[in-house]
Amino acid sequence: MKKFFKIVLLVVVIAAFLGTFVFLYRKSRPEEVTYQTLTAETRMLERTTVVTGTIEPRDEVLIKPQISGIISELYKEAGEQVKQGEVIAKVKVIPDMTALSSAENRVRLARINETQSRTDYERMKALYDDGLVSAEEFEQTRLAYDQAKEETVAAEDALQITKEGISRSNAAYSTTLIRSTIDGLILDVPVKVGNSVIMSNTFNDGTTIASVADMTDLVFKGTIDETEVARIHEGMPVKITVGALQGQTFTATLEYIAPKVSSAATSANQFEIKAAVKIPAGVKIRAGYSANAEIVLERKERALSVPEGGIEYSGDSTFVYVLTGERPQTFARRQVVTGMSDGVNIEIARGLKAGDKVRGNKNEAQN
Repeated sequence: MKKFFKIVLLVVVIAAFLGTFVFLYRKSRPEEVTYQTLTAETRMLERTTVVTGTIEPRDEVLIKPQISGIISELYKEAGEQVKQGEVIAKVKVIPDMTALSSAENRVRLARINETQSRTDYERMKALYDDGLVSAEEFEQTRLAYDQAKEETVAAEDALQITKEGISRSNAAYSTTLIRSTIDGLILDVPVKVGNSVIMSNTFNDGTTIASVADMTDLVFKGTIDETEVARIHEGMPVKITVGALQGQTFTATLEYIAPKVSSAATSANQFEIKAAVKIPAGVKIRAGYSANAEIVLERKERALSVPEGGIEYSGDSTFVYVLTGERPQTFARRQVVTGMSDGVNIEIARGLKAGDKVRGNKNEAQN
């Protein structure tokens, strides 16, 4: 019995020794390294750039008063549509005391002159009816009376304009009623009832009553780096994506490239660009939305290319490792001439043919 247990123990020890030996032998052997293979294929390559910017109305008009005063009424709010000539606000005139005094004096003097002219006219008419004065003298007196009446009306109108900014004779052309000069959407009304406003003059731009824009005519505004500006031109198609409208893209046409560096550039030399955006019916765009414009700088419809991960760079030369054997994998280093890249695939202008397989990344070791 003891002999049997000794034999069993010996077998177990030998098996453990052999198992350990085999395990260590396998671990000591170098693992076979394999690589992914990338196939040279003919595909379309595009080199694009993305420009950040905003969507803006082509023309934003600032509505300013033609007379200084205080906002007495506001008839419109931001977000409302207006037609050309539609009233947005009303201004109450605060008269200048010097001008008011002068206008009142003019009225008093005009009324005195009118009274005197009427007296002269009535006296001359009586004499003319009796045949004591000539028709010429009578006509001169009547003309003077008519002129005095017109002067009184003009003086009273001037006084009313000084007080209220409007007179009975020019009510249709009132400057106290602030009207929109275009059809469009009111983007902003930066004043409130009671705010003082001033008219535009040599020393001041004037107070903005409202800003109005045609939101059906929009442009993308952005800046592009000087290294890429030479590759674009007016008329190029542009694809617009708006951050606030996920999943939607809009077509646009590049229509302006600034001839000089943008003064707003903060780092490298940037040039302003503008593209006319086509907005489909039913889509609401707000002025100032941030957006990205994708511009195709270069395109090749049929270019033999491989993924960029298969390229080795050495100085000014480029190489690939062409697959020459499957099991085990063997590769031959070959110099190639590359062309344009779209950031993922790169053109092989010379050195490969369609269907060639090149070495890519190393496969992960299998457990």
